[in-house]
Amino acid sequence: MFRSITTRAAARKKSFAATAAVLLGASGAVLGTTGTASAASPQELARDIVPASQYAAFSKIVSHESGWNHKATNSSSGAYGLVQALPGSKMASAGSDWKTNPATQIKWGLNYMNERYGSPNAAWAFWQANGWY
Repeated sequence: MFRSITTRAAARKKSFAATAAVLLGASGAVLGTTGTASAASPQELARDIVPASQYAAFSKIVSHESGWNHKATNSSSGAYGLVQALPGSKMASAGSDWKTNPATQIKWGLNYMNERYGSPNAAWAFWQANGWY
């Protein structure tokens, strides 16, 4: 009796694992992708988008500005998203899904930091000196 219970439990685990693999594959929920079914966190997406030498500074800015919440809204200014764009609609230049897609916000924010400050590292230095960027 003990063997039959163990055998049945093992068979169920294998069946469950196979079903989960098929469902994940069909949904496209794979870490590191940027599609809508992505299970990647904003931090993981940023690691794929932001150059490694700039990631720490980019991460510090986003942590201070939004706490990595891609739906963060500043109640007094209306700034929106991971990088607190003002107005948030400026991020539409990076994609029409700017309100809901952290990858779009990251791409826009990286471009903003590069254009305005030269790099996320320089943006972070400005942030440290001024408390904003």
